[in-house]
Amino acid sequence: MFAACVALVLLACNDIRDFTGRWEGERVGASPTVRVGPGDGVTLDIDEIDNHGIRGRIAVTNLVGETQITSLPGAEADALANLSFPGNPLRVYLTFATMGDGNGDALVLIALYDDDRVDVRVLRSGLSPLYAIFALQRATGSKP
Repeated sequence: MFAACVALVLLACNDIRDFTGRWEGERVGASPTVRVGPGDGVTLDIDEIDNHGIRGRIAVTNLVGETQITSLPGAEADALANLSFPGNPLRVYLTFATMGDGNGDALVLIALYDDDRVDVRVLRSGLSPLYAIFALQRATGSKP
């Protein structure tokens, strides 16, 4: 019971609006299983964020220039809003981004962590599959 109360207090202290700003990072994972398709780095600009959604812009090196992203309202209202995985992200957002290769949109998962970092996963199936994981840090000069 005590541990649950402590976790609740710590979660309440993390204001996700603090994640607003520019984030940059490189692709991680050397295994061919998690390294499918192009894309070497990501720039993510979070313009607006709260517990109900995220809005911003994303660019993936060698794949897509800056493109708008907005989380899916249905996913935010569903159990998917509580999606979690190892590392216990504070919040995970689901959005789609139009890829610059003309082979369709990709699902983008944006995971926020309490140690001031963001992970981005880009996934797409079909004739031109993508699976890429990016570890992002706050860009120099971006507001904390």
